[in-house]
Amino acid sequence: MSEPVRTVVHLLRHGEVHNPEGVLYGRLDGYHLSELGRQMAELVSRHLADHDVTLVVASSLIRAQETAAPVAAAHGLEVTVDDRVVEAANRFEGERVNAGPSAFAHPRHWGKLVNPFKPSWGEAYAVIADRMLEAIEAAKEKAAGHEAVIVSHQLPIWTARNRLMGRRLWHDPRTRQCSLASLTSLTYAGSELESVTYSEPAGSLLPQAHQGAGA
Repeated sequence: MSEPVRTVVHLLRHGEVHNPEGVLYGRLDGYHLSELGRQMAELVSRHLADHDVTLVVASSLIRAQETAAPVAAAHGLEVTVDDRVVEAANRFEGERVNAGPSAFAHPRHWGKLVNPFKPSWGEAYAVIADRMLEAIEAAKEKAAGHEAVIVSHQLPIWTARNRLMGRRLWHDPRTRQCSLASLTSLTYAGSELESVTYSEPAGSLLPQAHQGAGA
């Protein structure tokens, strides 16, 4: 009996974004990687250079595209756009939140905070999980027997990981294991998820990073 085809799908969070005003940028246009973010993307590219990557997918947001570019170039590939892996919708988008939790204390925001389990301030966790798993399944099929890289955003990646590991979707954002330019790697044997591993190829640069308001 032949061994099942082994496929790896790497979920790559984008690198650091240039965001000096501390805006929760969400899906807003125009937020590019910082110089440090570009260095992070290059480190990830080098880390994956000897991997059997045959597909690179990214959301249409510029920070994801800029992170994906060096990975794709290293393997002679084009970046495929798939907005099933785009940042989560958020009703606080455009707010300056570098002041911390007090930024949400104004009464105009109270109605957005009534249900942290859905959550009421943005796209439902279940919806994020569904679209991410659809994109992961599509990438797994296209890269069968090889490796795929999907460049996405912190909350979508963490939500997909929770769903795949059978954990509840609502969570404390401070507990997410999904640093800038990190890899959450899903290894499949045939259609079965064999393992979920986490690594930080750009970990040496993380102490220099400003953990921005967006993700």
